[in-house]
Amino acid sequence: MTDAATGPVATEMRERLRTALSPTAFTLVDESDRHRGHAGHDGRGESHFALTIESAAFAGQSRVARQRLVYAALGELMRERVHALTIRTRAPGEV
Repeated sequence: MTDAATGPVATEMRERLRTALSPTAFTLVDESDRHRGHAGHDGRGESHFALTIESAAFAGQSRVARQRLVYAALGELMRERVHALTIRTRAPGEV
């Protein structure tokens, strides 16, 4: 598993996703610096992320259902701290 984001919000996101979804592949990238001066960027950083996650929990699930699983795992972080999250999901064996 690759983790490019290491701040406290990213660490909490990573732990919640690992606990809820037991991913077999995982990449979380903090893209906040790319959004400096845009909506949702409040200067604290860790507001915009890109997530690629593979989990058996996604097998047989629609794209929307998979995203709901991710949002449920992240809970209040999505309402209170993370402004934007790009999500790429796959089940093991999918390309």
